[in-house]
Amino acid sequence: MSKYIPTIGLEIHAELATKTKMFCNCINDPDETRPNINVCPICMGHPGTLPVLNKKAIEMVLKIGHAVGGEIADFTEWDRKNYFYPDIPKGYQISQYKYPLVSGGKIHKIDLTRIHLEEDTGTSIHDRGDFSLLNYNRAGVPLMELVTEPVIHSAKDAADFARELQLLLRYLDASNANMEKGEMRVEANISVGPEDSINSDGTTNFKKLGTKVEIKNLNSFKVVEKAINYEIERMTDLLEAGNGAEIVQETRGWDDVKQKTFSQRIKETSNDYRYFPEPDLSKLKISEIPEFSAEKLRAELPELPWEKRTRLTKLNLGTDQIEVFINDHRLAKLFDEVCEKFGGSSDKDTGEKSQNEKEIKLAANYITTDLISLEKGTPSIITPAQIVELVKMISANEISSRGAKDILAILVNGSGNTGGADDDKNISIRQIAEKNNLLQQSDTGALEEIVKKVITNNPKVVADYKSGKVALLQFLIGQGMKETKGSANPQVLAEVFRKNL
Repeated sequence: MSKYIPTIGLEIHAELATKTKMFCNCINDPDETRPNINVCPICMGHPGTLPVLNKKAIEMVLKIGHAVGGEIADFTEWDRKNYFYPDIPKGYQISQYKYPLVSGGKIHKIDLTRIHLEEDTGTSIHDRGDFSLLNYNRAGVPLMELVTEPVIHSAKDAADFARELQLLLRYLDASNANMEKGEMRVEANISVGPEDSINSDGTTNFKKLGTKVEIKNLNSFKVVEKAINYEIERMTDLLEAGNGAEIVQETRGWDDVKQKTFSQRIKETSNDYRYFPEPDLSKLKISEIPEFSAEKLRAELPELPWEKRTRLTKLNLGTDQIEVFINDHRLAKLFDEVCEKFGGSSDKDTGEKSQNEKEIKLAANYITTDLISLEKGTPSIITPAQIVELVKMISANEISSRGAKDILAILVNGSGNTGGADDDKNISIRQIAEKNNLLQQSDTGALEEIVKKVITNNPKVVADYKSGKVALLQFLIGQGMKETKGSANPQVLAEVFRKNL
């Protein structure tokens, strides 16, 4: 059986989070439920209307270009992409063809071809029987299109790339990129070729690539993986059948019910779209527009996802913990402020470690496991100072791990005070521990009585322990912890048991 190598290139569209559409003043509102409310003569393509560029949308794409290390165009223009679908009211789409805003760049080690701007289409609704309905609220919304080089060789790598792009768009406030709302849509171009379609250095041998098939409108990361894997298997089976069957260059869709792709149409080429420069929009010289200066846009970039990942890795956090902080801005901010209170240990510029590495890792554990579990998706008002105090009391053996979890639960549930949310921010961990008897007992005199009671109540276990079954000490310690409702210091309790046994 021959071995075939899949090669994948992605085209990803993302609606930009501007206030208005790309070429008119209609509101850009993806949550509008009333059909055909956010429309006007311009985005509906009425004769005699003239489009006007949305400067904010261009700025967003340029920022993305700087973030990925792409080459920013100095000259750019818009083109008409001609095709006739009911959801395109003008009969053409204003896009960019020859002069994209961004060329090259890299995300997640994947090389980019280009990033350009265009306008989105309307929405077709086909579930009404023998007719379709059209909603043009989305028509004309600014749409970023990003195209990768065909250098991806697995469905997982393709989905991981899309996840990293979604993170970047959210970090830059360029797009919400919610795939379930259609704000980010993935299209995969897939070919299957012989082993020598990959060069010995791991690069793609473009001369050896097979026939390309495109899968349109993949609306979740899970579907991206499923659809690509299905198509790789389908094309490989055709090549290995040896019965003359050929792979056809076409556009396919994904059927989520049948879990398979299906043919939609023969794939168009650029010539089919009859591109020509948009006559109603002026050409741009980026360097002549102060708002688009490279210095200004680079200065406005936040810490990017991969930069944060590198910084947190230097703190020796677990991979899962790092990804929690990468994906959740609120928890990341909480953790960074905790680190700062431990002595600047999460320095955003240097990533230098702190002398308090143990405490920092402990704080990360409680934030990414216990706190998330308790919040159940509803953010609490717990403060960095409270996390720091909690960790310090654990480290000093003033509270147990069990006690720490109980204290967090009291804080998150808002029952650690007498005055409501504002008091929750100010109440100390020590106050909660004292009020709820969660401070660890380390007084050997007080624990002596409890140890004697446990020994008296468990004569057989004591006898077995004394006969050599030393592991039973843990059972006795557990009984002591139960007697103290978890407030005993287990190390001190163990010492008292050994003394009395």
